Amino acid sequence: MLKALIFDCDGVMFDSRETNRAYHDHLLAAFGLPPMDEDELEYVHIHNVWESVAHIFRNYAVSLDKVHEFRLRDDYRPFFRSMKMEPDLRKFLARAKPRFKLAIATNRTNTMEAILEEFDLTDFFDKVMTAENSRRPKPAPEPLLEIIEAFACRIDEALYVGDSSIDEQCARACAMPFVAFRNPRLTARYHIQSFLDLFSLPPLAEAMRVA
Repeated sequence: MLKALIFDCDGVMFDSRETNRAYHDHLLAAFGLPPMDEDELEYVHIHNVWESVAHIFRNYAVSLDKVHEFRLRDDYRPFFRSMKMEPDLRKFLARAKPRFKLAIATNRTNTMEAILEEFDLTDFFDKVMTAENSRRPKPAPEPLLEIIEAFACRIDEALYVGDSSIDEQCARACAMPFVAFRNPRLTARYHIQSFLDLFSLPPLAEAMRVA
């Protein structure tokens, strides 16, 4: 029986592609450098901040330590305004919360807590794993495994909802059933277009009937 639902953040809970563009271009501009190209945007949209910074600064003689010093001093909150929460996310969470343990597994770092607070979502989630507090970030399976351990449930009693190849690899690495969100290119047990579509999936439908 399904007990836990785990979600990626960017590209699933939020349309944050343009937020990622604005933020990483902001980092480059702080060191007098031009904005990213589309391939670099695609990269930073799914990788953690350390990998992303290393990638977009790879061709420049800039100390990555200096970039991270600037990043940690900087205020991320102005970038919240360009984040678009999925319109049915709150409705889904309110309906699912009484029945399932809910968690996030993301490659964000110190911004995730602030995002949940900004959009008044903190109380919905029982566990939040980031690239900062996990033993290893995605695509390693540790974020999902640590959530399962905290929830005292089995791998097959959870679903992971993601939108990228990084999410697919993370789920595959621990054999967790994977739900692809608006990405038909991914190999997944289920494909959905919205959060409310989740309720039509057999594991959720069965669990909701029992509840």
